[in-house]
Amino acid sequence: MTVPEASEAERATLAGFGVSRETIERLESYAALLVRWQARINLVGPDTVPALWRRHLIDSAQLWPHLPDGARRLVDLGSGAGFPGLVLAILGAPDVHLVESDARKGAFLREAARITATPVTILSRRIEQIPPLGADVITARALAPLPRLLAWAAPHLAPGGQCLFLKGRGAEDELTAAAKDWKIGHRRIPSLTDPDGAILQLREVRSGPDQP
Repeated sequence: MTVPEASEAERATLAGFGVSRETIERLESYAALLVRWQARINLVGPDTVPALWRRHLIDSAQLWPHLPDGARRLVDLGSGAGFPGLVLAILGAPDVHLVESDARKGAFLREAARITATPVTILSRRIEQIPPLGADVITARALAPLPRLLAWAAPHLAPGGQCLFLKGRGAEDELTAAAKDWKIGHRRIPSLTDPDGAILQLREVRSGPDQP
């Protein structure tokens, strides 16, 4: 399987996020490894491989400008092939913890971190089994509906922490469903890669809609 190259427009998009040429080269190494492993295990949808840069790498990297200043720890839930958590770690996010219970995907993440010289902590356990991590930022992509995501994320948020969740066209419906059991401040940011998608930036996450 041929490794798709980033187009000039995609490289310009990454540069617009402040990504250096050297970092783009590390992302290229990551992409090449993913394509090689994809032949053995299903890391991403096969039909998305030709659009790997836009569908996965840039989709993940668009969170980079929205990371809060001074964030000291990022936890990525259900990392899979590393989207968005490993991409953000390659871009420079500090103390990134990748939570992925699938052992084969965990092995891929370790190899991807090694070849890109990216320091990360990989937790090959179910989210519910992990002690609180005190994250300033929690990320997730294509993992679960928002109410369930919040139940998983809340125990790991540090005071003042926030969530950045990549969501598809159902984002508004998920916010409505979550409001039944959660008090959240939210901002909906249009996705740069999916005209129907959004980044949900969630702050002040508390269980119980009627809490002050």
